[in-house]
Amino acid sequence: MNKPDRPSLWSGFMTNHWNILTTLVGFFVLLLIGCLGSLILQDDIQSYTNRKKWTKEELKLRNHKAEQRQMIAAAESNFDRVENGIHVRTGFKYDANVYTVIKACTSCHSAKLVTQNRATRSGWESMLRWMQATQGLPDLGKSEPIILDYLAKYYAPTETGRRANLDLSNVKWYILDLEN
Repeated sequence: MNKPDRPSLWSGFMTNHWNILTTLVGFFVLLLIGCLGSLILQDDIQSYTNRKKWTKEELKLRNHKAEQRQMIAAAESNFDRVENGIHVRTGFKYDANVYTVIKACTSCHSAKLVTQNRATRSGWESMLRWMQATQGLPDLGKSEPIILDYLAKYYAPTETGRRANLDLSNVKWYILDLEN
């Protein structure tokens, strides 16, 4: 007669102890990880538990400053905005080469100094040579023809002004008699 398979007392005892042993080892590993973690993060935990409690006024001020930062970020995102063909930040007329001109010119002076002047290409070139000789403008290299073409195109002399120059050869002069 065959005996049915049933666990012996010894195998049941060992299974229970093995389960208890693995549970205890797991518990001690977690405890060890927790202790090491608290040693590593002690300063962070300390600063979190000792953090300042904000008053309502401080929270309002903090939120206001955050709103200001958001407004500044929004304005900066429109930093290179172009409206009606004008680069808004500088006032330069917009085309593909405007950023080359901005880089070369506005690193030393305001864009207004450029936009208020008018000159031919050779006039702009002589201004660049003067800035290089007296103001420390470095050699512009391959950018120089691009800059000169841009300036000559958009900031050339205009034929109209407040009034036309007088042609003195065609003026009929007369003598003003102040004694009568």
